[in-house]
Amino acid sequence: MAVGRSAASKIDWTHLTTSLSLKGTTATSLAAFKKRNDDARRRLAVLKSQPQSVDLAHYRQVLNNTAAVDEIDTFMKSWKPVTYDVGRQVKAIEAFEAQAVKSAEETRAVVEKEVGALERTLENIEGARGWEDLTVDEVAAAQPEIDKRTEQLVSKGRWQVPGYKEKFGDLSII
Repeated sequence: MAVGRSAASKIDWTHLTTSLSLKGTTATSLAAFKKRNDDARRRLAVLKSQPQSVDLAHYRQVLNNTAAVDEIDTFMKSWKPVTYDVGRQVKAIEAFEAQAVKSAEETRAVVEKEVGALERTLENIEGARGWEDLTVDEVAAAQPEIDKRTEQLVSKGRWQVPGYKEKFGDLSII
């Protein structure tokens, strides 16, 4: 139990959600768990700070009715703590854990997919040639719609791209 307490106290809860980029139900479930954990720790600290034994001899001296103190003493000696079946709580915790693992696996799959796409993009960027090294045929092969649009404009007798002058100005003066 002490290992669990020391491990839980070492967790940086604020850094955990940001470093793992947790979102949605995973982040809210983790925050709810942290709140329940903090509440339980607070209640345990309050209970530990309270006195745990009763000095019945003192009450026998102070009170005139020692029969009441004797009755309380016999009750305290015969008292047995009640045992509870925690199976339902354990099942709820296991279900929560299974859902958390499922969510983590889904998040991992999404992240791996994004990392793969980013790696491919990085490879494309690193392997790309500069504009000055490309030929018109290579650009047309990469984007066939450019050739189609050019053929369309030439067939209609248009030799200028619509909107070019508005965007880049008239370069015929130069």
